[in-house]
Amino acid sequence: MTTTNTTQTASDEIDLGRLFGILIDSRWMIISITFLFAAIGVAYAVLSTPIYKADALLQVEEKSNGMPALGEMGELFSSESSSSTEIEILKSRMVLGKTVDKFSLTTVIEPVYLPFIGKGIARLTHAQPIIDVARFTLPKDVYDSSFVLTIDDADAGKYRLLNSRDETVLTGVVGGLAEKNGFSLRVLKVDAENGTSFSITKRSRLDAIQWIQQHLIVSERGKKTGVLQLSFTGENKQLIEKLLDDIATNYFLQNVDRNSAEAQKSLTFLESNLPKVKQELTDAENTLNAFRLKNESVDLSLEAKANLDAAVKVEASLNQLAIEERDLATRFTKEHPLYSALIEKRKAILEQKAKLNEQTQALPKTQREVLRYTRDVEVKQQLYVELLNKVQELKIVKASTVGNVRILDSAQAFSAPIKPKKPLIAILATILGGILGVGIALLRAALHKGVENPADLEAIGLSVYASIPHSEQQSGLEKLYKRQKVQSSNEGLLAELNPADLSIEALRGLRTSLHFAMMEAKNNVLMISGPSPNIGKSFVSANLAAVMAKAGQKVLVIDADMRKGYLQKYFGINWENGLSDVLSGKATYADAIKPSGVENLDMLTRGSVPPNPSELLMHVRCKELIDWASNNYDLVIVDTPPVMAVTDPAIVGALAGTTLMVGRFGVNPLKEIEVSRERFEKAGVEVKGFILNAVERKASNAYGGNYGYYNYSYK
Repeated sequence: MTTTNTTQTASDEIDLGRLFGILIDSRWMIISITFLFAAIGVAYAVLSTPIYKADALLQVEEKSNGMPALGEMGELFSSESSSSTEIEILKSRMVLGKTVDKFSLTTVIEPVYLPFIGKGIARLTHAQPIIDVARFTLPKDVYDSSFVLTIDDADAGKYRLLNSRDETVLTGVVGGLAEKNGFSLRVLKVDAENGTSFSITKRSRLDAIQWIQQHLIVSERGKKTGVLQLSFTGENKQLIEKLLDDIATNYFLQNVDRNSAEAQKSLTFLESNLPKVKQELTDAENTLNAFRLKNESVDLSLEAKANLDAAVKVEASLNQLAIEERDLATRFTKEHPLYSALIEKRKAILEQKAKLNEQTQALPKTQREVLRYTRDVEVKQQLYVELLNKVQELKIVKASTVGNVRILDSAQAFSAPIKPKKPLIAILATILGGILGVGIALLRAALHKGVENPADLEAIGLSVYASIPHSEQQSGLEKLYKRQKVQSSNEGLLAELNPADLSIEALRGLRTSLHFAMMEAKNNVLMISGPSPNIGKSFVSANLAAVMAKAGQKVLVIDADMRKGYLQKYFGINWENGLSDVLSGKATYADAIKPSGVENLDMLTRGSVPPNPSELLMHVRCKELIDWASNNYDLVIVDTPPVMAVTDPAIVGALAGTTLMVGRFGVNPLKEIEVSRERFEKAGVEVKGFILNAVERKASNAYGGNYGYYNYSYK
């Protein structure tokens, strides 16, 4: 149990070390991406348009009673209001529409800048053109809402208005009204150079209101405080202050108008009924006087006077209820508790009136008539006086209405912009770049399946005969090979140009390993192949042959890749009269085998590209060639094409005594190497070992040591 835990812990430590090593290996990529994002973040923060904020403060009182001294009349026009209701009213089209009309927000005009960066550059260089348009109207049948205004002569104030098709629809002068074909434009002021263009867009009133709603924020400060904070954001500090001030003023005025509207409605009703009531009073007085003259001034008895006083009070109550019912009917339905209570009260008074009428019938006829006429006069007179009093009270209510809203703080813009937060953007962009760089490095490592550790090869049963370090000098030579600039003998052979190179030292180590590996082989023929192209097979074959030749052995290197072989470039010789010509019987050994320029080293090039390379290798001449070369040379190295691409290596492998595979560090996956070995095994070819080529020093690779420690080059 302890052993298992220890192994697991070690494995975890190796994984963490490998992840850290991946980051170290990719440090320049991570730094580059981080720097790029940081630069983009700084550029965005500097070039982006600053947004300013203006705010104002309003107070919404819970109740507004008009004049407290008016008592019931003031209570009749009192109003309850919640903050949430007032917020919605404040953001309504009724309030905001007045601001849109006052500032002509249906017309949107701004200079034409370069995309993305033009506006920021103009702001930084203080080269922002200015224009003030007071009026812009379009014909009803024109649906194109986007136009361009171009300054033709800044000194004279001349300009042109172009539509989206670059057609001139209007010309004018600054300060004057330009009209043509239903178009109307008045430009008050322009501060711009000749050729400057402004885009003018006409939007609907509803769109302009929605634009204000998007930039206007209304919230209650605290809970149930009734204090509303208004905030407005925009690019122009002066404009947002004016807009917010106008919105607050419009809201305040509509609140006052709303509170005085009911008093005005009642006042209008009473004033319209006063002449009628006055006329009825006059008629009642004339009727009473006429009856008294006719009956020679009849006086009322004590019983009749008591009945008269009670009847007058009843009629006065009914008149009062009629006025209250009219006011309630404008605000409530008949099912409302207040309305129901008024109806019940009126029923009770009507019953009282009926009883008084019964008592009146018991009086003498003359007394009844005098009582009736006198009652009409007093009731009409009391009603008229009461209406006059209410008219005066309503006038006082209307004049004294101040609303339940007051402006505590007028609009004021902050001196510093609220966004963009330049330091924050730069920091976040840098962090994002670092995270992205790390993510790319880890993702690339996760997707990368190439073998980097010889231990992985040992785990599948392949002996690693050599790990050849990556050579920067050889990379430069490879570029020359591709450009076909290496033509003279030995000019492109690293073993001749720099014998102390680390990769050549590794090949010398391979030479020692091969001495023991080939002791039990059936012949002295070494075949070198690999899973895929561009992994360094030809480099290993050519330079290993040179290293062997320098050790005193007579070596023949054969380029068996008759399709795309370029081994001759390492020695600067021509590919003509090569292997394909020998196998097809067109050339003899003496004609085909050429000196390489390296002592004890000869070469057999690929020759002309044949249509049937595999069939030529299966011909008996191939076996005769191998046998002849084995008898006449101390070592024969055969460079073959990739086994995953063609079957040529399997054919040659059957004739060779030793077979080695070459793989490139970080390129060939382990699975691909396993499949390549299986193909050789199916053909009866035993892969003796593996050569890991172009090994790089990596922090993520536990095997990657510093080869420079072993570089004992001569000075």
